[in-house]
Amino acid sequence: MKAILEDLRSGKVMAYEVPQPELRRGGILVQTAFSAISSGTERAKIEAGEKSLVGKAMARPELVRQVIDFARSEGVKAAYQRVQSRLDSLSSLGYSCSGIVIAAGEGVHEFQPGDRVACGGGGYATHSAINFVPKKLAVKVPHTVGLDAAALTTIGAIAMQGLRQATAGFGETVAVIGAGLVGVLTIQLAKAAGCRVIAIDLDPERVERAVKFGADLGLQSNDNRAALAVKEFTYFGADVVIITAATHSSEPIELAAAIARDRGRIVIVGDVGLGVSRSNVYMKELSVTLSRSYGPGRYDVDYEEGGMDYPVGYVRWTENRNMEAFVNFLAARRIDVAALIEKRYPVEEADHAYAAIRESGLYTALIDYAASEQAPENVSVPAMIHPKRSSGEFKIGCIGAGSFARNIIFPALCNRKGVVLESVATGSGIGAQSACKSFGFSKAQTASDLLQTNETDGVFVLSRHDTHSRYVVAALTSHKAVFVEKPLAVMQEQLEEIRCAYEAAKCQGYSPFLMVGFNRRFAPMTQKLHDFFAKRQEPMLINLRVNAGYLPLDHWTQHKEDGGRIIGEFCHFVDWARFVVNKPIQTVTARALPDGSRYNRDNIAATLSFLDGSIASLIYVANGDKSVPKEYFEVFCEGGVGIINDFCTLELSGNGKTASTKGRRDKGHNRELELTVEAMRSGNPSPIPFEQLLEVTNACFAVHRSICTGQPVSLMSGATIGSESDSANHF
Repeated sequence: MKAILEDLRSGKVMAYEVPQPELRRGGILVQTAFSAISSGTERAKIEAGEKSLVGKAMARPELVRQVIDFARSEGVKAAYQRVQSRLDSLSSLGYSCSGIVIAAGEGVHEFQPGDRVACGGGGYATHSAINFVPKKLAVKVPHTVGLDAAALTTIGAIAMQGLRQATAGFGETVAVIGAGLVGVLTIQLAKAAGCRVIAIDLDPERVERAVKFGADLGLQSNDNRAALAVKEFTYFGADVVIITAATHSSEPIELAAAIARDRGRIVIVGDVGLGVSRSNVYMKELSVTLSRSYGPGRYDVDYEEGGMDYPVGYVRWTENRNMEAFVNFLAARRIDVAALIEKRYPVEEADHAYAAIRESGLYTALIDYAASEQAPENVSVPAMIHPKRSSGEFKIGCIGAGSFARNIIFPALCNRKGVVLESVATGSGIGAQSACKSFGFSKAQTASDLLQTNETDGVFVLSRHDTHSRYVVAALTSHKAVFVEKPLAVMQEQLEEIRCAYEAAKCQGYSPFLMVGFNRRFAPMTQKLHDFFAKRQEPMLINLRVNAGYLPLDHWTQHKEDGGRIIGEFCHFVDWARFVVNKPIQTVTARALPDGSRYNRDNIAATLSFLDGSIASLIYVANGDKSVPKEYFEVFCEGGVGIINDFCTLELSGNGKTASTKGRRDKGHNRELELTVEAMRSGNPSPIPFEQLLEVTNACFAVHRSICTGQPVSLMSGATIGSESDSANHF
């Protein structure tokens, strides 16, 4: 299918062939009819992309600070490589479209194939021939409304939310500063609500057109008499001033303060400077409110991705209801958008559409997908031509192309002799095409195609945590060697499905290969520490502290369906202890600080008891200071001590002497991948035995159970140890 993407290095926009997105739970697949280019938001993004590297840095100082912090911890070379990887990628564009539903995912009852819909959301309602859209970001469109007009629904919801924030009443005067696309939609909505409207803009032509769209008065913002004209028109001043302009200047908000009445309201919809003079606001006791995009629910992952609605009795107008209301206004012909959607471009001429937006001052332009009336079949899409490969090369297919894959896994695989990055698949399809450009994958595919093809020798699963088990089971069933980035599974049922698939493959006479990305056991300093205690005869005592850092509750790793941080990251350290002790884990005891408003069981203490009597105390915290190194490991055994500090220093002490090692931080990713690929190629077993992968994952599930019950959990039986007699049998 076709998708319009931006080259982040050059800012160039063009149509690419990409695989169609996956149908996922809680959403729909939409065959796009039209998508609307936002003359403000998208034009600003393209202009930022065309800047030089210095210009990009000056425009995004917060990202520069992130790069500097990363360079301090990981080194300048690693920071440079990360920046270059980001610049070499492709980015989706668009956030407002319309089309026809072609499939509904699990848990979706509101839509069915054939429904006409309007869709919103960056990353979802993109300029693509087919989009996956969560159900709360789509609304039905009646047949009395053209799909071309419905393509403006999301942008209309932005205007509607700004007007709602203004609480403008019947008969009040609303001044709109900025007569662009959102501005003229705001003008029409305000008129439909019974308000008198003043349109203000720098461009005299837009002022004139705003009057044609219904404004009662049009003024140029650079006219010194504008404030006086508003006073004459209203006598008291504007009841409400809505700023829909886009500029770094503070002039719009200064003008708003000047023309607002005493105790008037200012609502900021556009991206403008907020440096208003205090006296201008104070003397009139003005209220200044920001309007957040389409309405309540925007940026709330539980709402937008999880489909969790807000009760109408408490939140009358969510972003979804704002979208519905705008469609209803279109159906009632209370809003006329015909003049806004005159310019249409086929998807293949995306560059011309964006050029027209920039050069001619259009409100918007529609991308027309009429040439693609039918949903295309799942096809593999060649990204570029590669030279013929030798028979000795090992071909890898990767599912997932997120930041970890792009920054860690792909570069390591690219640098491995004899390895060919054959294919890549992502949920959206767009990320796959971007990975082809950045890392030289031969083709972009859907995940199902990648798992079914015979062209790959090994599959790397690098997608979101909640998808891991599904892809692992499919790979094992297809008799493919598979590497999956941790965690192996996020629920006990998923782990059992993997175990069954693994055993079924063995029963069919196949030697299944499964490896999980527990890289820290392969770190050079871990290996040296392991060798130091290799001949031990006594139990070990391990003290392990992880200063993990705070992540907000709406971060995707915190979601229940993704397993949270205990399953998603804490598993690394359970595996590290399992490797160092090299004996089975027998019982798990864990406690967590009480859940508060900022944490979600991110502060825990767990004790692992091993079959040989060894004990590992693991502390994982999110409430520490980030200036303290993240990971600290201590091992005590038979008069010896081993200490690893954030994989930068290693101290091994014994017989009164200490040997110290310092080096660049190496958490074992390269060695892990080297061993994995070698084992896959040679048909040898996984570097980590399958039984240990199950054991470590079960131990993490046991941590959750122990926190919930307040009791130790036996890994031998999987049950909590409730009675004294039971406890005695296990200690």
